[in-house]
Amino acid sequence: MPTDERQREWERERERERERERESRTAETQRRSRIRLDQPLPRRRKIFPEYDPDAFGRLSERIARFLGTGRFIVWMTVIIVMWVLWNVSVPHALRFDEYPFIFLTLALSLQASYAAPLILLAQNRQDDRDRVNLEQDRKQNERSIADTEYLSREMAALRIGLGEVATRDWIRSELQDLLKELEEQRHDGAGHGAGQGPGQGSTAVFPPESGRRRDVDDR
Repeated sequence: MPTDERQREWERERERERERERESRTAETQRRSRIRLDQPLPRRRKIFPEYDPDAFGRLSERIARFLGTGRFIVWMTVIIVMWVLWNVSVPHALRFDEYPFIFLTLALSLQASYAAPLILLAQNRQDDRDRVNLEQDRKQNERSIADTEYLSREMAALRIGLGEVATRDWIRSELQDLLKELEEQRHDGAGHGAGQGPGQGSTAVFPPESGRRRDVDDR
């Protein structure tokens, strides 16, 4: 009997250990599933209904555009005139809003109370678009100014570089000046040679070579 009791007690301990291991594994699995980043979190239930702000903004802009047209004014005038004529001319049993037209006043007040915030919302969206457009224009102007300054610096560098390069006109003018100097030296030498005699003339600028030497060189 004592042996059976010990065996049962040992089996109970083993079952308890297994239960503890299962609980620890379950808790670890849940903890890992909570901290995993490769899986999206479940959507939380919200008390208030969800809506698309962009879609609502586009709808408000459409309504604001319609409220600012002549068609809306014409239709509203027609409806108000028909409302008043109906409640004045028809029998009392068919009138639904007698004078002083409290129901019409309430409807117009409700329409104005909804139209004002819709127009403000449309204006805010337009202001946001204008702000974005202005920011883009400012950046574009800054890039244009930077490009213009860069091109101006490049043009100035090219002008400075071209000012230091010998151009064709400059070389032509230098050659013409050199030719004039040679001509003047030649005339001066010819004048001195005529005054000293035929055998004592000065050396020419381009002395002619002897015929014999020229013949040797030609061969």
